Amino acid sequence: MISVIIPAYNSEKTIGDCLEALLNQNYPSEEYEIIVVDDGSTDRTREIVKSFRRVRLIEQKHRGPAAARNLGVKKAKGSIILFTDSDCIPSKDWIKYMVEPFKNKDVVGVQGTYRTYNKESMIARFAGYEIEERHKKMKREIDFVGTFSAAYRKHIFETFGGFDTSFSMASGEDSELSFKMSDAGLRMVFQPKAIVYHRHPDSLKKFLRQKFWRGYWRVPLYLKHKKKFLRHSYTPRSLLLEIGLLGIACVLLVLSLARLIPASLFFVVMSIFFMFTLPLSFRIFKKDKTLGLITPFIILLRDFVTGLGIVYGTISTTWRTLKWKKHR
Repeated sequence: MISVIIPAYNSEKTIGDCLEALLNQNYPSEEYEIIVVDDGSTDRTREIVKSFRRVRLIEQKHRGPAAARNLGVKKAKGSIILFTDSDCIPSKDWIKYMVEPFKNKDVVGVQGTYRTYNKESMIARFAGYEIEERHKKMKREIDFVGTFSAAYRKHIFETFGGFDTSFSMASGEDSELSFKMSDAGLRMVFQPKAIVYHRHPDSLKKFLRQKFWRGYWRVPLYLKHKKKFLRHSYTPRSLLLEIGLLGIACVLLVLSLARLIPASLFFVVMSIFFMFTLPLSFRIFKKDKTLGLITPFIILLRDFVTGLGIVYGTISTTWRTLKWKKHR
């Protein structure tokens, strides 16, 4: 038996499309179940889910997607657990391809891929192109499984305690579990044939908000898994270099405005930064000329806001640690 688990929070606009796609898989219907865990929605999410007869609805108070997925696993009947998100639309053969690698008994986790659903938005297209480029470079053996298209052996998932619920947003709990499995020497693989169509943020404001919080949650993630900071199969090192260069540039800008150093140093560092943006910009330009021309500036904003999230995460984590030590 296969169990497909979808956490949902105020997902009335998207959950129906997700469930329709899952109910129409080219996989025997008696061999898989669909579980939606409602995370305390205040809209019509539960009502919509209940209208699908083959879908099990489980409810909890609002605790975040990590807790919702863990609850779904506890209630699941399957020995293989699949995860996707309520704003994803799995392709017709998604289940088939996601479970295929488990024919090898050594495989404990599988990562699928995705395509952009809302291509009418330029920001959504950028987000999609960027991640698709990362997936093109992923090798068969990986150390990261993202929950938009993920699969695990249930007993392994439970052995490792599931997702860490201290990650209250969808930003790091999947990496944290993957890294633990990788550190234990377990085998996870990338399955490029298993596709879900994903909705990305469709405005610059939404996109930057997402990047800020991803930067924030990277701090506790890498504090737990320091070895993965510069080396894992998903995040390119160039991204970390870009954020570092922007941080240096900000310091140089302040110093140059105070006339403590020549302004030319700031412009040199910024020139190096924009050089790092060119490879992705050129690849996007080949597909989408208008978007390719503004990609360096989108990357600039993305990296700046991600850096702010990292700074805020560092300050918050340090403050919590100091308070904990004070009250011991």
